[in-house]
Amino acid sequence: METPSLAHLDLNQLRTFLAVYRSGSFTGAARLLGLSQPTVTTQMRALERQTGRELFERLPRGVAPTPVADQLAARIAAPLDELAAVAGPTPPAGTRAEPVHLAGPAEFLCTVVLPALAPLVAEGLRLRVSTGLTDPLLDELRAGHHDLVIATTRPRGRTLNAVPLSDEEFVLVAAPVWAERLTVRQQDPAVLHGVPLVTYAEDLPIARRYWRHVFGRRLSRTADVTVPDLRGVLAAVAAGAGFSVLPRYLCREPLESGALVALLEPEDAPINTGFLVQRPGASDNPDVARVRAFLLRAARTW
Repeated sequence: METPSLAHLDLNQLRTFLAVYRSGSFTGAARLLGLSQPTVTTQMRALERQTGRELFERLPRGVAPTPVADQLAARIAAPLDELAAVAGPTPPAGTRAEPVHLAGPAEFLCTVVLPALAPLVAEGLRLRVSTGLTDPLLDELRAGHHDLVIATTRPRGRTLNAVPLSDEEFVLVAAPVWAERLTVRQQDPAVLHGVPLVTYAEDLPIARRYWRHVFGRRLSRTADVTVPDLRGVLAAVAAGAGFSVLPRYLCREPLESGALVALLEPEDAPINTGFLVQRPGASDNPDVARVRAFLLRAARTW
């Protein structure tokens, strides 16, 4: 599906479109932007005429974005948020900006996100970071406890705005002491049955997904070691405790140094998409838009 060209579109209409997209209604967008509802309606009709596409399906209560709207929002959200951050209100002299409350998986935040945000912190950004599982963090986001959440699954429903952030690839790994003894074939993972399995949780969420995707079968065994932090799983496996399935971002350096070995490199490795999630509408804190735009831009290099 071809996304409409942005060459001749009105910037104010695009801002209004994004407010409607995030709030889920013309009324909500009007409230966010300080406009009348008829003005929002007129702008959206004009934008639909210019693009030649229907952007929203009118519902009894609110609107639902069409696939064209999803594509358009993905293209303009980061640039408009960045522009809003640059043009946003400057705190009075002598005051400090409110901190941005960011939450997500501990491993991804500590390994990837916080190092990426270091330049913004050096420029004065204040952060309050929380870690945890996606579902509880999204509930806390809805309740207003966080500004942004990095989620491992797309939120259900329309109460939150989510955009894809990055894909993590899963890798079957072990220390060299085990790799030297094993020859893992994609058709037959039986050689691993005698090797201890180190994993994140008793239900083996990452390993089970890898088995289904790569080997085409169900993983029917229990874990030998469970550690509720993938960095702990990595440490145990690198020390020779056994094998595991880990996201590549976490084990990239040990793989490059030889401290870990990829037991298999399938052509179609399983991946999981992470999402950057926030409540609809613009935050009163301009640094929220700044962090969001920065992360979406930085994620292209992860």
